[in-house]
Amino acid sequence: MTHTMSRWLISIACLICLNPAFTAAQSAIPSSKGTASDLKFVVYLSRHGVRSSTGMPEQYNPYSLAPWPAWDVPPGYLTVHGYQLMKLFGAYDRMELANEGLISLNGCDDASKVSIYADSDQRTRETGKALAEGLFPGCRTDVQFRPEDTNDPLFHFHPTQAQLGVNTPAQATAAIAGRIGGDPANLTEVYRTQLGTLDTILATCGTPVSPPQMRTSLFDIPATLTPGSGGHVAELRSPLNTASTLVENLLLEYTQGMETSSVGWGCVDAPKLRSLMELHSAATDFTERTPVLAKIAASNLLTVIDKSIEQAVTQKAIHGIPGKPGDRALFLIGHDTNLTNIAGLLNLTWIADGRRDDTPPGGALIFELWRDRKTGQFSVRTYFTVQTLEQMRSSATLTLSNPPERVPVFLPGCSEKDFFCPLPAFTQTVQHAVDTRYVTTRSVEPFVVTPGKR
Repeated sequence: MTHTMSRWLISIACLICLNPAFTAAQSAIPSSKGTASDLKFVVYLSRHGVRSSTGMPEQYNPYSLAPWPAWDVPPGYLTVHGYQLMKLFGAYDRMELANEGLISLNGCDDASKVSIYADSDQRTRETGKALAEGLFPGCRTDVQFRPEDTNDPLFHFHPTQAQLGVNTPAQATAAIAGRIGGDPANLTEVYRTQLGTLDTILATCGTPVSPPQMRTSLFDIPATLTPGSGGHVAELRSPLNTASTLVENLLLEYTQGMETSSVGWGCVDAPKLRSLMELHSAATDFTERTPVLAKIAASNLLTVIDKSIEQAVTQKAIHGIPGKPGDRALFLIGHDTNLTNIAGLLNLTWIADGRRDDTPPGGALIFELWRDRKTGQFSVRTYFTVQTLEQMRSSATLTLSNPPERVPVFLPGCSEKDFFCPLPAFTQTVQHAVDTRYVTTRSVEPFVVTPGKR
């Protein structure tokens, strides 16, 4: 390296170190916008807690040498351990909101200032109840949701609920194809190393069933991309997508706190799990983050988040919006697909607990509404938060000194160097992102249950 080149590199390094935007991004973001602003309202878009696999073990056994472990709850249900983890998360949220002066640290007086709205599935309903118990133990805290087996378009906006053009499925298929080089088999080649690692675990770990059965290798799965039907506008099937489901099951085994011998048949520890989770993040990137698909799935939900913030600013009720004027916080309890769809719609990305764009159980996108004391102007700041894998596995108590992971999220076209987005710019960004064809108001009044005092 020449002397001139060395001096040039040193100069660039010094400029980077002195750049306020760079140092702000590299350091911990403070909990408040200096002392000049107050936190007024928070929207949490949360995934449900740890659940059982959504299929029976027999669905997954063809891919592995040994049988998958059985769960003690029906497929897709929140577990007792998952309930406890979300209760711990609720208790921590209470501490954090109290630390910012939004609600009191103890007692029931502020229970009416927090609204919780969940999807109609058991795992989301029970997650809402667990959060309510953690937030306000022993208090009357309503949790709203639609009747079971009733589709809620806030969390599952089916294409059949909108007047889609005849070319929409073909366009959605093309949108995915344009991201993967036109051939779904390309995904197998790009992720061949990680797929090979998982396939080896599936082929060699655990005690085989007796008599031994033929195993389907991940690499034997055909890769196809076709226009979808029913609730899907495009269908991507491949070794990567099957691996995504199987890796998610490994994640659930680990975070459920199963015996080590039951987590990947004793072959998957935390470092290996974090590496394998790249397969899940990659698969959902193409199927949930692709903008054409995300716009259909998340326009309704993102509009509700935006209108909830508007309702908090104006203190005037908006029809069809969960919560009410005067609320200090709104919890929307949905699924990992909801988080990924919103991320795709707004072009959000994050790294938390050593994983990129992962949406594990209990993970949440947080939208904070701040008001400047001097000017009265509002701004929005976005975070992603999640318990670490180890915190979930051990059911660790969360405190301000032992918090979950919480990382700032930059909203392109809106966020400034301190991660704050002026409210008008936030609203404009949302309106630019959504498609009003996929926005609907709630036509069925939700049930209301009251955990705590009965």
